[in-house]
Amino acid sequence: MGAFLERIGVERPIVQAGMGGGLSRRELAGAVSAAGGLGTIGFLAPDDLRAEIRATRALTDRPISVNLLLPFTRTAHFEAADDADVVVTFWGAPKRRTARTWIHQSGSVDEALAAREAGADAVVAQGVEAGGHVRGNLPATELLTRVKAAVGEDFPVLSAGGITRRSEVDARLEAGAEAVVCGTRFLMSEESGAHPAYKERLIAANDTVLTELFGFGWPAPHRVVPNGATSRWLSRDRRGPGWLRGLHRATAPVFSRAPVALQLRLAATQRSSRPMFGPAAATAGGPESLVDAGPLYAGECIERIDNIRPAADLVRELSAS
Repeated sequence: MGAFLERIGVERPIVQAGMGGGLSRRELAGAVSAAGGLGTIGFLAPDDLRAEIRATRALTDRPISVNLLLPFTRTAHFEAADDADVVVTFWGAPKRRTARTWIHQSGSVDEALAAREAGADAVVAQGVEAGGHVRGNLPATELLTRVKAAVGEDFPVLSAGGITRRSEVDARLEAGAEAVVCGTRFLMSEESGAHPAYKERLIAANDTVLTELFGFGWPAPHRVVPNGATSRWLSRDRRGPGWLRGLHRATAPVFSRAPVALQLRLAATQRSSRPMFGPAAATAGGPESLVDAGPLYAGECIERIDNIRPAADLVRELSAS
């Protein structure tokens, strides 16, 4: 067990990625933390985030984390996040805005160094094979090695991207990672908030595409499983039509400041035939139309996942002695 994990009270070197918009809420975060890992509540509106933290506290007395997406984060989000034990920030210039343990997810050596200089307690080195929004362009193991060499042996680095098995966890730990961060494997858990049809698509999937198609309000690369929207709009360029990506960039300053509830209502109107695709994923209880008209976030490792398991079992299997 690394000193950093021991200091924050986490028993196993397994961190569940904070998948936003309802994909990782109390059920998933609570189950992971109760099993000895670090469960993470994904990005939500401030009041919802505070409520989810409170509800997760009722499920476990172990440490819990929240994930804040900086393009959409406001002061109220940080105020709510201070009710958690750990705050993870992503996609933006690193700056300490919390008294809690702060981890910044980075896609490059330069970003990791900037986070260390800004006072981060640790960084996540995210490989290009990761699912969801992808910050860098290097494979996870290569980025981990480069970041560790740059920040020094005493600074904690977590590794994200492509983790489904204990052997892969061991390899990252042996390469110097303090812990691993798993998103796709926990997305395919009983407790994740992904729509059942979303999970079914992922069970059948064997490839992914790194695109910018679902970038309305957040023009950033993201890795997804192909669906109706990608089939319709990515035939010429896997990133998406140039004019559509330009529209995403032009509207992002306004749309990123819209209330989360409004963004979700707009997402419910998406259709694979209409070129307006935001980052909201299909969640349980939400519109099934998003399975084909929204992003099916998943990492390259999805080809090695063919089942849906309880989150606690996954934590134990990934870190069994």
